[in-house]
Amino acid sequence: MIHQLNDRHAIESQLKFIDGTTEFRPEQIVSLPEKVADFPIIQIENNFAKAAISLYGGHILSFQPVTESEDLLFLSENTIIQSGKAIRGGIPVCWPWFGPHPEHSDLPSHGFVRNRFWSVLSTATTPKGETQIQLRLTDTPETRKLWPHAWELVLDIIVGDTLTVGLITRNRGNEPFTITQALHTYFQVGSIDGVRILGLDRTEYIDKVDSGAQKFQAGGVEITSEVDRIYTNVPPQLIIDDSTWKRQIQVLSKGSSSAVVWNPWSEKAAKFPDLSDDDYLKFVCVETTNAGPDRIQVFPGSEHRLESKIRN
Repeated sequence: MIHQLNDRHAIESQLKFIDGTTEFRPEQIVSLPEKVADFPIIQIENNFAKAAISLYGGHILSFQPVTESEDLLFLSENTIIQSGKAIRGGIPVCWPWFGPHPEHSDLPSHGFVRNRFWSVLSTATTPKGETQIQLRLTDTPETRKLWPHAWELVLDIIVGDTLTVGLITRNRGNEPFTITQALHTYFQVGSIDGVRILGLDRTEYIDKVDSGAQKFQAGGVEITSEVDRIYTNVPPQLIIDDSTWKRQIQVLSKGSSSAVVWNPWSEKAAKFPDLSDDDYLKFVCVETTNAGPDRIQVFPGSEHRLESKIRN
């Protein structure tokens, strides 16, 4: 598979496919489906940045601009990548529902696309010299048992000095459907106690740690305990101010009026086998979402694009 992908889609001196079972944290990749002989990962290095993208989950694992000594994304060293499990860190794709299924608690949290292999639609170099990748996933008899609709997803990724991620939902059926979704981004930080998230002052949020109570944000968001909040009517730009590493990460969104801020803190993090006990100090999730009351109806033959741009 790796050889075929490189023959069709590699870009000389910029993009290649590697086998994650031997070339990208191979000790973490186990229990793959028998039909998958290897674990394709797209490795990108251009004049602007380095990045890595897993075809499993359509999952961006890494993004590091050339101006940065540290990756902008957090990927847990304890992540065990195996069939049917989501990768902890990077940018998981949550779709067609965010969080628990609204009606059926036995269905997987955050939907079902983050633990399936996506196909490669195209790779290209933009006129600026950035690297563009498009991945695709469609409904199958298996997915229709979980969610009875005909659909196509395209993940449109551009790696330059800015990481642009567009998640395009297309309705291929005859009836409208409603989705919630997220680009569930884990941002790497120097230390969580030196982080402030700017842009949410005076914004209303749903506090999931406090039984869904409706609250208002006052000032910048600081993380001193478990945080799990859906902010509503958010502005299109948020900033992660990291005083430890003396950098600011900008998160710009389109097709979204909500955002999620999440950190499990120490007690909950200790219950996650794919997080080290102190990992909660090293990341904050600032997620570009359609979540809470921000629900998207997609009509037959139409599409919706959720977009996040990340830059320092």
